Order: sequence, then structure tokens, then C-alpha cells
Amino acid sequence: MKNVLVLMHDDTGQEARFQAALDLDRALDGHLTCIDVSIAPTFVGDYAMTGGEALLMADEQQREKANKSRILERLKAEDVTYDWLDETGFLCPAIRDNIGLADLVVLNRKLDSIDYPDMRQAVGELVLKSGKPIVAVPETARGFDAFGPALVAWDGSREAVAALQAATPLLAKASSVTILEADDGSIKTPAEDAAEYLSRHGIKPVIRRERDAIDLPSTIILNTIRDANAAYLVMGGFGHSRFFEATFGGVTRRMLQECPVPLFLAH
Repeated sequence: MKNVLVLMHDDTGQEARFQAALDLDRALDGHLTCIDVSIAPTFVGDYAMTGGEALLMADEQQREKANKSRILERLKAEDVTYDWLDETGFLCPAIRDNIGLADLVVLNRKLDSIDYPDMRQAVGELVLKSGKPIVAVPETARGFDAFGPALVAWDGSREAVAALQAATPLLAKASSVTILEADDGSIKTPAEDAAEYLSRHGIKPVIRRERDAIDLPSTIILNTIRDANAAYLVMGGFGHSRFFEATFGGVTRRMLQECPVPLFLAH
């Protein structure tokens, strides 16, 4: 895991993404790729018919040109190797078309202060369609503590396996690793198997098993993040269909809404 791709765009979450990507890049001794997307406006009505779309796009491109200048100046002072990509268009396709050999993509979980771009939608789409793990950080985050305690949410699913395997190089840096299994009796691949897998990579995790029939798995995860003082959470994303999650809720959806620490998601 060496190639870190981070979205650069002049919004309220950019600083969180930037600082997390720098920390991840240093921890992994990797290479940082910044993709600056001038996002195409999405609206309908008379304003579009009178050339408003072109005006908005021109403003967006000018703003991102200035944004690029500021960030490049900062990157010169950082001890990382990097390159820069400029793209114009819709957010997810622009990232997906350039995701290439990236090992990890850094985005926000959501942006509380603005509705557009919709970061939760972007995370969901890229987790499902790109085949790449996503690190989704809170808007207010100012870094990624790769050397702090890590928490792995485990339900024995294919998504959980994918997340565990993808995160292993990062978990090897953690001061401690806890595998949390919220056991409702349906888990076919137990947490012991996950622990044995990590042990072969020199990682000695602790298993924490919860069987509380009252709390939802998502509530158990949030409580454990607090109790373990976890620096980040590793979990499989969208074990059910996106329609199921959107309609009935789900662990992934709630974590994207409420998780207080960075999320490492894979599908």
C-alpha cells in the first residue's frame, strides 16, 4: 500500500482530506497523488438555458486554479513525493477515471456545512464501483493517527474480509488492534480466523466479542470506538445492497453519518 490518492477541491472538507492523506502517505512511506476536480454544476431551469451553467463552470475552474496554487505551495514544504491531476466534470466519474494504480483513496464522510458535493454518495459509489479501499474522514479531522489504536469491525462477511486484508499494511503500524465481533449467532467466519490472519503478518490483535441483544451493531461499534479510544475504524462497506441500506438504514450508513474517527472502508 504505497499510492495514496486524495481529492482536492475548495470545500470545507479539503483540509481534513489533505492532512489525513499526508499522514497516511508518511506512515506508509508512499506517494501522494492529488486530484483537483472542478465539479460541473447540476441544476435545471431557466438559469441553465440562459448560459448560467457556463458561468458557474468558469467560476468553479477559476476557484480551483487558485486552490491548486495554494496547495502546491504548501506541498513544497512537506516531506512527501507527489503529483497533481486536474479534472473537470462530475465528481465520482472524474475520480474513478483516474483511480488507476491507487492503493487508497481519501475522501470525507460528509460535509455538514454544504450539500454539494455529496460526499456520502461519493464514498458509497467509489467503495462499490472502484474496487479500492476508501478512507473517509470527518470534516473536522486534522490528521490520521496511523500509529494509534485501531478497531476492526468484524461480522465474518466477504466485505469484512476485504477490508481486513486491504488494511493489513496500515494495521501493522497501529499501537494496538482490536477486532470487534458483534455476534448475533449468524457469523460463519469467526473473529479468531481474522486474528490468525493478522498474526501471520506480525500483528497480535485482541478480540472483543459483544452479544448484546438490545443494542444495534452500529451502536456497539460507536460505543467501542469511545471505550477503546480508537484512532480509526476498519470495516466492510455496504454488506447489503445500496437500496437496502438507503431504505432501511445499516451499519455503513450510520458510520458515515456518526463515526467520530476516520473510516477505512472496502467492499
